[in-house]
Amino acid sequence: MCLAIPMQIIRLDGDTALCRAKGVEREVSLFLVADQPLAEGDFVMVHVGYAIQKVEPARAGEAWALWRAMDPARGQGGDA
Repeated sequence: MCLAIPMQIIRLDGDTALCRAKGVEREVSLFLVADQPLAEGDFVMVHVGYAIQKVEPARAGEAWALWRAMDPARGQGGDA
């Protein structure tokens, strides 16, 4: 089973980005989305350290809503 989470790009640095979700920041490889225009503030789906898809903010919010629905006790906090 594969799992990806939406994260917001905080800073771009060549082929990597600093991304944030739920107060956690991670360096993320942009290698798999190199063909897509990305900017600070964009949301990407991240799987094992790689951005695999750019997503609209509404879709990122929907993903976090699903997480909260599956486990309300762990789903507290900001959406991005």
